[in-house]
Formats: sequence, C-alpha cells, structure tokens
Amino acid sequence: MQSRLAADIVCRDDFGAIARVAGVDVGFEDNGGTTRAAVAVLAFPSLQLETSAIARMPTRFPYVPGLLSFREAPAVLAAMEQLKSLPDLLLCDGQGIAHPRRLGIASHLGLLLDLPSIGVAKTRLIGKHGEVPDERGAWVPLKDGTETIGAVLRTRRGVKPLYVSPGHRIGLESSIAWVMACLTRYRLPETTRWAHRLASGKERPSPQPPSRGRG
Repeated sequence: MQSRLAADIVCRDDFGAIARVAGVDVGFEDNGGTTRAAVAVLAFPSLQLETSAIARMPTRFPYVPGLLSFREAPAVLAAMEQLKSLPDLLLCDGQGIAHPRRLGIASHLGLLLDLPSIGVAKTRLIGKHGEVPDERGAWVPLKDGTETIGAVLRTRRGVKPLYVSPGHRIGLESSIAWVMACLTRYRLPETTRWAHRLASGKERPSPQPPSRGRG
C-alpha cells in the first residue's frame, strides 16, 4: 500500500499563500492502549497559537518501524476533523519521503488531507549524510544511495540536527525554509513544540480567537 500511494506524492512546491501552519504529534495513554493525537494551528508569521484539537481512540496497530502512519494517522485525522478549517501547511513529528518506501507519516497525511506537508523528525530512519556544520540553518543532504530524500538541518548551534524531508506538495528547499521560519530560540519548530505539549498532556491551552481575514 505504501509503495502504491508513494507514486502520488508530489515533491515540488504546490501551494499558495500560507497564513496558518500546523503541528501534529501523537502520544499514548493507558500503557499504549489509547492513542492521543494533537494538532496545533499557529498563525503565521506570528507563530501564536490560533486553535487546537485533541482526539483519542483505541490503539489498533502495533509499533512497527516504517509503518508509523498506520498506528497514528487515524487519531490525527480525527483531530483534524474537529478543526473548522484546515491549515495551509502541516509539519509532522516524523518522516516525509525519508522513508524506505517514500511514504512516512508526513507524506501519508499530506496525501490523505491534500495538504502541503513536511516531515520534521528528531531521529534518522534511513539514509546517510555528512557532518552538519555547527551553525544555525546549516544543512547537508540526506541520501539513500544516489537519491536525496531529505536534509539534516541544524536549527540551533550546539544541539542535534533535525531530519527534514518533503511530505507532499512541497520541495526540499522550501521544506527547509519553512522549518526555519517556524523556529524561535529552540531546537524544534513552534508547531512541533505546541503539538507535543498537547499530545503529551503537558498543556491544555485556551485557543485564541481565529485570525481575521480567512474563512
């Protein structure tokens, strides 16, 4: 299924103006028996939380490396359904095309939702890369054989880099640029930080009123 769906992934820029960026993260309750997915929608460029949603459902798929979306995507889609409108760009805590079959959770969700999406992972799943200079914004290609499948991006000096890859409807250079644009002073983009706090149960924010000028 992943190999078949990967044929429909678009790895070039295919989006318009972006005013709302969203982060997605997933946590588990009841010793893994319940999947809790969180989506945090931030206004851009202010990166202020605009709205959020959390969905819980029984965990029906085991943890299998490379099949993360089959375990987590159902709850993410349920959280997305709670939003009054979809965001313009989705940043996922996981892989995009930096995946053995080029369909990590960011690509899978982007395809299902028909949204531009980016994989922003803290660890490498596949691929090889050189040393990343210790400078903010520095990156090196992540390669699987001769194919470039992502970038290893240093978001802050003195911290481990992130593994960024296109999910759907966006190219690699734009993926890097948007991750950098969603950073403040931390290693992770604000989208990921907000979604993680929600998914882990560390925060239950009161959403701010929706921004004006976009229905």
